[in-house]
Amino acid sequence: MTAELTFLAWTVALAIVQVLLTSVGAMTQFSPQALVGNRETPVDGKGWVGRAQRAHRNLLESFAPFAALVLVAHAAGISNATTVMGAQLFFYARVAYAIVYVAGIPWLRTLIWTAGLVGMLMILFQVV
Repeated sequence: MTAELTFLAWTVALAIVQVLLTSVGAMTQFSPQALVGNRETPVDGKGWVGRAQRAHRNLLESFAPFAALVLVAHAAGISNATTVMGAQLFFYARVAYAIVYVAGIPWLRTLIWTAGLVGMLMILFQVV
C-alpha cells in the first residue's frame, strides 16, 4: 500500500475519532431523547462540543476531494515525494485543525486549514 493510501486510511480513523468525541460531548449537553430522535431540530452543541461538531463537519467536507486525489494518483500510478508530502501535510494539518478548533483558537485554525489545502494542491499538481 502506498503512503498516500495509508494517510487516507488514517484520515478515516481521524473522522471516526472525531465523531466519537462529538457523540460523547453531546451526551453531556443533551438528553438521550434528543440524541436518539429523528433530529427535526438540529442538535448543535455549545462551547467545545459545538466546535468539535463543526471541526468534524469540516473534515467531512474536505475528505471527499482528498480521497479523490489520493485515489486518482494511485490509479494513475503516481506516488512520489510530493504526493507523499501532500498526503502527510493534509493528514497532520487535519489532526492539528481538530485540536486547535476544539480549543477555540481562531487564527491558528485558519492557518492550519490552509496547510491542509496546500497538501491537497500538492497532490493535485502531480496528477494534472
